[in-house]
Amino acid sequence: MKLREIENVISDYHWMSREVDRLQQALWGSIGSKKSEGVAQYGLAAVMPKGSPGKSQPELNAMDRREKKIYKKLQRYDSMTRAVEHDQELLKEDLHKTIYDCMMEGMSYRATGKHLGISRGKFYREKETILNTLYQKDQKSQIIHFLTEEKLTG
Repeated sequence: MKLREIENVISDYHWMSREVDRLQQALWGSIGSKKSEGVAQYGLAAVMPKGSPGKSQPELNAMDRREKKIYKKLQRYDSMTRAVEHDQELLKEDLHKTIYDCMMEGMSYRATGKHLGISRGKFYREKETILNTLYQKDQKSQIIHFLTEEKLTG
């Protein structure tokens, strides 16, 4: 596994998180925009069982081919974005966390260096330190688990 693969996963987070939202919208309609959210229910409505937000197995079996492709893509992108979010907690220094945040937001390296007030050389050294830290913590790193799993299945 190369450090570039880890870097690409972090850099792809920005568009993948938006794609997860779009795919969820395509599969399930508007999620999280319920008008009754946060409002107490009374009577029979309060005691009746609520359905789960995910698809049940019979529903998954009935999906057409296009929806199944969308669902698989959604699962892949969702697990990738969760891995990137999880691995941010493995970093200790504030500068590294900020650089990681900027990479997740899709900022260019030049813009990140300017934002932090550091030189391009220092930025690249710090970025390499971040990638090496994640690579060395392969037992805890969700990104490495994701990439390894993807190589085994794909």
